[in-house]
Amino acid sequence: MEPFVLKEAEGQPALFMLEPWASQYKGLSAGFTGRNGGVGQTPYHTLNCAFHVGDRPEDVIANRKLVAATLGFTLDAWTCGEQVHSADIAIIDRDKRGAGSLDRESAIQDTDGLLTNVPGVMLTSFYADCVPLFFYDPKQQVVGLAHAGWKGTVAGIAGKMVERMQEAFGSQSEDIVAAIGPSIGSCCYEVDEKVMTHVRDLEKHFLGNEHYSTSDWYIAKEGGKYMLNLKEMNRHIMIKAGILPTHIECTSWCTSCRNDLFFSYRKDGGTTGRMASWIGLKER
Repeated sequence: MEPFVLKEAEGQPALFMLEPWASQYKGLSAGFTGRNGGVGQTPYHTLNCAFHVGDRPEDVIANRKLVAATLGFTLDAWTCGEQVHSADIAIIDRDKRGAGSLDRESAIQDTDGLLTNVPGVMLTSFYADCVPLFFYDPKQQVVGLAHAGWKGTVAGIAGKMVERMQEAFGSQSEDIVAAIGPSIGSCCYEVDEKVMTHVRDLEKHFLGNEHYSTSDWYIAKEGGKYMLNLKEMNRHIMIKAGILPTHIECTSWCTSCRNDLFFSYRKDGGTTGRMASWIGLKER
């Protein structure tokens, strides 16, 4: 069953709620925005949530306010990093709450992963084909987000998130639940040999282990091209880091196939808006 369920209402932003977590974990909010239900103009129509794409800042702020309010947060809870396709992770304490909510400059710099145990913080990151990764430890009450394009994936950001949760908050990997959100699928994500060199370097760490089969990571095509499955790669990395396979939710949504619902960097020709992933513990 698809874990990211679209919720739409007139005058409201399109939100893909992480339904299994919403029904199981009280006080937790997690999901992914769609491209519809906001105020932006072409080519960012309408629910662009990122400053860095060239959209009008006032429209971005209006869209963020709309999303936050719909979820029961305020804009000053919206906390994000300046993404650079790295595997760097920041711990968000109360002093960093709201970083990047009103402008790009105040975001946590050079960061693609965010972790916090502070209620009332709405962790967010931005996408137009890359893979959003969600983490939650219900015992230690820790939430995390990671932005994983191919660079972040081969750098192992999913596994490093688990390590940071263990080091900073005492999480046990078997207690962590994770989710892989809407992103470009292997049906649409064609890469060249340059990317595959890095994929094969990562693959070496899984070969020969009976618990992992990398046969679903990519399909070779003619002309030195490959169809890459970033979702499956990240799922394997999560399992190798100790997350139980039964604790991982994985979407079937492809952002390129469903360009009517999502911004897609590839399908839109490089100039487009960004969806936001979010996760946060509500204040009691």
